[in-house]
Amino acid sequence: MNSKIAGLGYYVPENVVTNNDLTQYMDTSDEWIQERTGIQERRYASKHSESTTSMAKFASEIAIERAGISKEDIDFIIFATLSPDYYFPGCGVLLQRELGITKTEIGALDIRNQCSGFVYGLSVADQFIKSGMYKNILLVGSEKHSMGLDYTTRGRNVTVIFGDGAGAAVIQPEEDDSKGILTTHLHSDGTHAEELAFISPGAHGGYFGDTEKYGFPGEDTPGGLFVTQKMMDEGMIFPNMNGQLVFKNAVVRFARVIKEALAKTGLSGDEISLLVPHQANLRISQFVQKSFGLRDDQVYNNIQKYGNTTAASIPIALTEAWEEGKVNEGDLVCLAAFGSGFTWGSALIRW
Repeated sequence: MNSKIAGLGYYVPENVVTNNDLTQYMDTSDEWIQERTGIQERRYASKHSESTTSMAKFASEIAIERAGISKEDIDFIIFATLSPDYYFPGCGVLLQRELGITKTEIGALDIRNQCSGFVYGLSVADQFIKSGMYKNILLVGSEKHSMGLDYTTRGRNVTVIFGDGAGAAVIQPEEDDSKGILTTHLHSDGTHAEELAFISPGAHGGYFGDTEKYGFPGEDTPGGLFVTQKMMDEGMIFPNMNGQLVFKNAVVRFARVIKEALAKTGLSGDEISLLVPHQANLRISQFVQKSFGLRDDQVYNNIQKYGNTTAASIPIALTEAWEEGKVNEGDLVCLAAFGSGFTWGSALIRW
């Protein structure tokens, strides 16, 4: 049997941060940000009362209710994020605890595929459902980027892009093999892994580069340092991105993985009812839309309001589209993502 998305939910913090708000901290402008990304505003979680897991909890409760089940019916959790509450353990078990379903001792899997995390998670859930192993999988993408960005001019190319939020879906069996998740496709290429990355602090100890670059102690010094003073002084503790390289790779691989899904199912681009791309950059989405000849009403974008919420962007956008009546029974919905790694993937769903 196929699997289907039985319930959707999302949560975004109340705190709206506009492009003009960011000009207080860095040399930028609303015009500069919108021209390059299409972003007008984003949401930031409360520093001390909201976390990656707490936002996921709110989104999950909505998805579970809409799926017509109880929390106790969930038999597996898949949690995608690049901004976990702790270095370890992962957010999956924390979400299980926050939902109050620890007595059932269900499994919890954490996925670290950044922007393509939700699509990867959807593919994993699809296989588990098809095998008959699980019947109610809770799939979540949640991010709290705002705690780890560089709010200076040095970091503006990255900082202006990202926002906080969470999206969730309940995946269940679908007996009608003409409906549900028709196909998923996952890819990666680690050639340019460091071109979109959060490298330090980490456990590499300079292995992928000069130890002096990061300020690590020499081999004759017992132990090591997770965070060095040089990392702090030179801003190495923030994410970095080679924007032009990422853009060039994204537009090519977005299109390629969508075509792959269509070819697998024998469908064509003009049959897509709605394309929900990962909200990385509005310019990327527009480029992909043009390459497939899709109308504006065939592509859903909300990056203007929320920025890039990484693993949460597709479930947030898909939920909003569904709430607005843009996803209906029988529609062919395509999800596609590209991000750090590089990793990318797609999914075709007959609603």
